[in-house]
Amino acid sequence: MSKILKSLGVFLCFLGVAINHAYAQGVTVHVAPGTPGKFTELGQRPQMGWNTWNTFACGINEKLIRDAADALVASGMRDAGYIYLNIDDCWQGERDAQGFIHADPQRFPSGIKALADYVHAKGLKIGIYSDVGDKTCGGKPGSRGHEYQDAMTYASWGVDYLKYDWCNTEGLSAKGGYTTMRDALRAAARPILFSICEWGDNKPWEWAADVGHSWRTTGDIYPCWDCEFNHGDWSQWGVLPILDKQQGLRKYAGPGHWNDMDMLEVGKGMTEDEDKAHFSIWAMMNSPLIAGNDVRSMSAATRKILTNRGVIAVNQDERGVQAWRFSNDGQLEMYAKPLANGGWALMFLNRANQARAYRFDWGSHSISDRLSNSSVDFGQTRYRFTELWTGETGDTAKPYAMTVPAHGVVMLHLQAK
Repeated sequence: MSKILKSLGVFLCFLGVAINHAYAQGVTVHVAPGTPGKFTELGQRPQMGWNTWNTFACGINEKLIRDAADALVASGMRDAGYIYLNIDDCWQGERDAQGFIHADPQRFPSGIKALADYVHAKGLKIGIYSDVGDKTCGGKPGSRGHEYQDAMTYASWGVDYLKYDWCNTEGLSAKGGYTTMRDALRAAARPILFSICEWGDNKPWEWAADVGHSWRTTGDIYPCWDCEFNHGDWSQWGVLPILDKQQGLRKYAGPGHWNDMDMLEVGKGMTEDEDKAHFSIWAMMNSPLIAGNDVRSMSAATRKILTNRGVIAVNQDERGVQAWRFSNDGQLEMYAKPLANGGWALMFLNRANQARAYRFDWGSHSISDRLSNSSVDFGQTRYRFTELWTGETGDTAKPYAMTVPAHGVVMLHLQAK
């Protein structure tokens, strides 16, 4: 390393410490007046990809990343839109004498730059993980006091995505800590999608629209339908509890700034109907679609769910309007989502343990959404529809008789005739 680069590293280290301390004290810091914030060209639609954590936690290495990249291509997931391959916690080794982070030399002997080159050659983008605190959730070096160094390092490696966690942050300002890294990423001059993983503790939906491209709204997900897995001082949540925690948040989301309901647990032990419902809910709510299963060995059923183009299209619709519950018939809930070109997506969600037969009378329903200035009166306008899981087609000229599976959904895409 040249003397100039060493001196720059020392300067950035001290600059990062000073800035982070100021933010922690609630002081507004402008690194370079007039400097734009996040990379606004990114995240115009919810990001899609795959992450190591849900299946492998800290058991990761460079062979796994290369094999996952191969699997994303071979399975058709890349072509379905899953372009980010994200390395989560525990890739880190130590910082050198100048404070620059290096990958664990045993797990990643070729380094992250070589992995990034491999991933990019597959037509994918690569993501990495760090933490606002001085230690990550897995006890590895965090970015506190090294934000500008880390951003510069990620840029030099060719990183495209940063998931930024919130462990070991006692006494810090969430808005300050995340804004510091946002500014560091901008200063490094490589467009990097910024995923805020703050768990919703400090209501990021109220302040993070110009800081990151998405923000977590809850604690970590767990592969179950309706449960809480209590760890003592923190909990993981099943599909339905996470859905219920989205109440009141849709007004904050839209192109470039999304409510993140955490990574997908499709293919991680729930039933096939639960997996379909889980995927449908995330799509309707415009949550990022970040798979968390072992893509190297997933079943045909899991692959088919994750690559359902119709459901993905609902999530990726250019209007970016998050769905809302417009009706509730006991344990059968109905959600609506206005789409581009006058289309709509409707989801019938059965929370119950038994299948539910239901007859939806189109003529007696009108739907209106003040937030998106969208409305539809099925008694006045006729639509044709496709059920996105079975391929069944029909129109709104007569009532629709359906059977919604236990812990399952019926999901319709509608277009005016």
